[in-house]
Parts: sequence; C-alpha cells; structure tokens
Amino acid sequence: MGLLRRICFAAVEALSASGSGISVMTADGTRGVSATSDPVSEHVEELQFILGEGPCIDAFAARRPVLAADLSDAGDHRWPVYTPAAQDAGVRAVFAFPLQVGAARLGVMDVFRDRTGPMSGPELQLAFAFAELTVKVLLDLQQGEVAADDGATVLDVGRRAELFQAQGMVMMQLGVSIGEALVRIRAYAFAENRRLEDVAHDIVQRRLRLDG
Repeated sequence: MGLLRRICFAAVEALSASGSGISVMTADGTRGVSATSDPVSEHVEELQFILGEGPCIDAFAARRPVLAADLSDAGDHRWPVYTPAAQDAGVRAVFAFPLQVGAARLGVMDVFRDRTGPMSGPELQLAFAFAELTVKVLLDLQQGEVAADDGATVLDVGRRAELFQAQGMVMMQLGVSIGEALVRIRAYAFAENRRLEDVAHDIVQRRLRLDG
C-alpha cells in the first residue's frame, strides 16, 4: 500500500470519516487524484476536477480549509453541480484541507463523511496533523527520498499515521483533547515499559483500550 493511501486510511479511522482523498494540484492548472481510501472517495474526488467545482477546488484557490458540514444546506449554493452528485454517492459532508508550505501550494486533502455535522475542535487539530504529514510525504516523493514501500521513510510515516490514528481513537473513547490523548498513550507506554509505536499499534488494532 502506498504512503499516501496509508494516510487516507488512517485519517478515515481517526476522524470517524467514511472516506478520504489526496489530490495534487499546481498553480498552472495541473490536477490529479493521488490517493484515496476507497472507490467512492476516488469517484467523489475526481468529480471535482471533472466539474470544475467543489470544496477541494475552493480550498486550493483560497489557501484555507473549506468545511462543508452539511451538503444538504439549502442556503449553500457554492457547488450547484458537485453537491447533488456527491450526495448521490452517499457523501453528506466534506472537509477540505490545503496542502501548502509557505507560499507553495501542493494540493488538498479531503475528508468525507456519510453524515452531516461539523468536526469538533480536536478532530480539526488531528486533520491538520494529517495534512502536515501529507505535505512531508509529497515533498519527500518529489525529492526522490521515498523510492519503495520498504524504506525507513515509509516506516516512519506509517508509524506517525498510526500514532495520529491512535490519538483520535483515545480522544473519542475518553472524551479528552488530542493533546491529552497523546499524554495518556505516552504515560501508558512508559508505565508498561513498551515502545510508543507498539502501544499505538495495539490501540488501532483494538487490542488495547486505555482506561479513563
């Protein structure tokens, strides 16, 4: 599984989403879907480029997140063609996060949900963390630092994505902030004399549930 797709899968789990997609875009008009978590997300992601409208397009142009918590909102007329098409595919909310470093724009990460409703503050923090991780991977890929799925960089990114995923799960289970979730995971790893990445892996695999 490619690095970007791993991030998509981890984001879906951590953010209680139904799908996720990463698209690479440039100011000169080059656009393309790089990775998605599932076929439906790939279809909905590609629709934005086919139709020329959608949260992804707007987030890239405005250089800021576009948070559409309810695509059925009658007062929202931003995407008259994309919205009904996305709804037909089962998508009810879309959250688009631009991938950028300073003035350089790399693309957008989209998170899809099959239910309406905004992301919580902690979920937004986690989504930004996934976007930052995606930027790192894209830059490494561009510079040729990631050549295969068995290198040290791949392992590092996979571990970070899994740790973010574990943080999201603990955050939801215990009702704490994303920062507090990491503190709890680290404390458990220290107390049990285990590696942080191993504890995160067990949480993601649902072999471990931290007590409140």
